[in-house]
Amino acid sequence: MALNLLFTNDRKGHYPESWYANSTALPEERSALTGDTRADVCVVGGGYTGLSAALLLAEKGLNVVLLEAHRVGFGASGRNGGQLGSGQRADQESIEKWVGQDDARKLWDLAEDSKSLVKSLVSKHNIDCHLKPGIAHMCFSQKEVREEHDYANFLEERYGYTENQKLDHDAAQKICPSPAYVGGSLDMSAGHLHPLAFAIGLARAAEAAGVRIYEKTLVSKIIPGVPARIETEKGTVTADHIILACNGYLGGLEKKVASRVMPINNFIAATEPLGDEATKVLTQDIAVADSKFVVNYFRLSHDKRLLFGGGETYSYRFPKDIGALVRKPMTEIFPHLHDIKIDFAWGGTLAITMKRMPYLARIQPNILSASGYSGHGVGTATHAGHLMAEAIAGEASGFETFSRIPTMPFPGGPALRPPLLVLAMSWYALRDRLGI
Repeated sequence: MALNLLFTNDRKGHYPESWYANSTALPEERSALTGDTRADVCVVGGGYTGLSAALLLAEKGLNVVLLEAHRVGFGASGRNGGQLGSGQRADQESIEKWVGQDDARKLWDLAEDSKSLVKSLVSKHNIDCHLKPGIAHMCFSQKEVREEHDYANFLEERYGYTENQKLDHDAAQKICPSPAYVGGSLDMSAGHLHPLAFAIGLARAAEAAGVRIYEKTLVSKIIPGVPARIETEKGTVTADHIILACNGYLGGLEKKVASRVMPINNFIAATEPLGDEATKVLTQDIAVADSKFVVNYFRLSHDKRLLFGGGETYSYRFPKDIGALVRKPMTEIFPHLHDIKIDFAWGGTLAITMKRMPYLARIQPNILSASGYSGHGVGTATHAGHLMAEAIAGEASGFETFSRIPTMPFPGGPALRPPLLVLAMSWYALRDRLGI
């Protein structure tokens, strides 16, 4: 890929101008790595995955260095929709076909562990990130509602999961009075939070546990070996183990991962505070994701703004007017907001895999990688870091369960990826518009 997504759309060392960055206390900038240093583990990437891994490893007594090219929580971890969903990104019926019922059961249990992990980290480290329960999945047709309710029944019968409340039209409208939705489900075991505040809180906890975090430190090269060597702009790290936690910003740092994990952009807008009008959007303090492939997702902020994610683009460069891009799907869901003022609008880069399941891999005996969370990263990315830390400490069962998921490379090399992405996204956007 010719573009370096770390710098294509953002200024080095600066958080994006998002409502998240505007509504939380940002930490003082940490120094960059200079000179040579030694560590038991070097973590590359300061998002949920890297911070979670570093925190647990430090709590286990290891000497940990974390390198971040910008600021902690700079990437998708500090820009996403803040939804802590149940299950994996792919549905359990598909997962059973890919890996069999035994591993599908393990993956379901691991997904439940991911929700519990986020909740426990917030509680244990007193992270003020407005964690609240509840995600509704809303549907556009009666056919989709039937499928949604059938899947809720499947989860209850096969996995004993009873948290999904089935919503008919009236029940859905009482929660989310949008003329677009005709039913769905409500999962109060899922939740939502302020994603950047969560990342910043993880970083503070990691530092308190002894992790050395270096910001504005771009990794240029990894030299495998025992120990391995990590080269940066102004220094090096020699480490017994390496964790790659870069997700959509990996670039060409590790080709095996890059062939299986494709970066894509997503966009969110924050309206002006809605005040008493907020109940015309949501009557409960929950988050919503809907059934479109190019999904719409939204919730109310703690100051009663609508935070709405949606819209598709076919370029790795952000559009000039992100607010206008997001306003289109937002007003399809809420026509009465056609003239609402948008105070903030931002984009971010996440990463997907062919099967929309995370890609966890042992690149070398002492180099682990996790990425490709496919829009399900609040819980999954945090948990993936935890699983890599456990694998380094000698307990690799959870990591190995994920590594057994068949993960195919995307067709074509770096030159073919952008046109293939355009083709795929255009097709799925068309399906959404036609209601297929």
